[in-house]
Amino acid sequence: MTLNTAAADTAAPAALDADQLAARIAAGHRLTEAEALAVLATPDFATLPLVGAAGTLRRKHFGNTVKVNYLVNLKSGLCPEDCTYCSQRLGSKAEILKYTWLKPDEAVAQAGYGIAGGASRVCMVASGKGPTDRDVDRVATMVEQLKEEHPQVEVCACLGILKDGQAARLKDAGADAYNHNLNTSESLYPEICTSHSYQDRVDTVQQAQSAGLSSCSGLIVGLGETPEQLIEAVFALRELGSESIPVNFLMPFDGTPMEGTWLLTPLACLRILALVRLACPDKELRIAGGREMHLRSLQSTALEVANSIFLGDYLTSEGQGAAKDLDMIADAGFVVLGQEASSPAEVARRLQHAAHAASAHEAPAGGCASGCGTGCGSAATGCGPSAAREPVLRRRGAGTQQGPNA
Repeated sequence: MTLNTAAADTAAPAALDADQLAARIAAGHRLTEAEALAVLATPDFATLPLVGAAGTLRRKHFGNTVKVNYLVNLKSGLCPEDCTYCSQRLGSKAEILKYTWLKPDEAVAQAGYGIAGGASRVCMVASGKGPTDRDVDRVATMVEQLKEEHPQVEVCACLGILKDGQAARLKDAGADAYNHNLNTSESLYPEICTSHSYQDRVDTVQQAQSAGLSSCSGLIVGLGETPEQLIEAVFALRELGSESIPVNFLMPFDGTPMEGTWLLTPLACLRILALVRLACPDKELRIAGGREMHLRSLQSTALEVANSIFLGDYLTSEGQGAAKDLDMIADAGFVVLGQEASSPAEVARRLQHAAHAASAHEAPAGGCASGCGTGCGSAATGCGPSAAREPVLRRRGAGTQQGPNA
């Protein structure tokens, strides 16, 4: 049985008092499996009240701030692993950008675009099973340079499975966090990857924690997991002590084994996010890859339970325009973390910066910068991922001659 992602409006209401449950969790109660199943079984008509109840926990711990994160893809494609969901996997026929390591100056310059758009954390990511010691030294140089130019910005590295001593090297260079997602439950893991194990991922998160790095570990939902498997994964993250939990919504790239897999609805995504908030009330919860195509018009509603987003583009696909991201945050009554005291003029300046960057990309002759084929000229006009059913491959930013979406 796959995850019931579209509870019918006519279904009998689940036996769940969301307000009471959230109040109990605020007082110290830990969400149980039975309660978690009831959360996922919430009918569509009761989902927004569920979001409101879970949102009381979000506001208790994070107020009305939204943390803005920015991805820099240091090395794209060319991965020997066989993760079924990934456009960078071995054997992928997805027509993604493929390039080897960015130079340190280029990586720092790319990060600077996101920081100028309001990002308080930069995530430096490289494809592959895991880094060599030379790779770690290369990234450490980037971290040191980025911290020298932007000392106030957090840096999170995501380089795959770590070997002994590598997390400590990154910490010594100034990295603040390490990302390595569990992605799904231990029971489902062998079905989505055979080239490394679930335990390899747990071990890497624990190595990062032991080195003093903040742990960032999350999920990909929509892989065909059952409700029980989804709860298993969320509770594993709770036990692991993940301080930042990104929730990715499967982007079924053409040319991968998950091509054509569409198991989520916007309301189902809200229920999943509410589950994570109720299970991990004081943890950073990030709506990550795939939010545009799965949450669609409910992206701002998701901010009632999530307190963090990625700005602009992802590793191999385009995201919603950065200016739209910042507008969305402001329109929903939230403020960007670190800009709580900013004047309206300063906020407007940042929005103008993001809009300028988004419109600075020149479309190829007769085509569209977003690759949608409509000839509109720019993803910023609305033909990009926020309006697309399929992933839109990234053709700008790191590894290209085009400016990034930030």
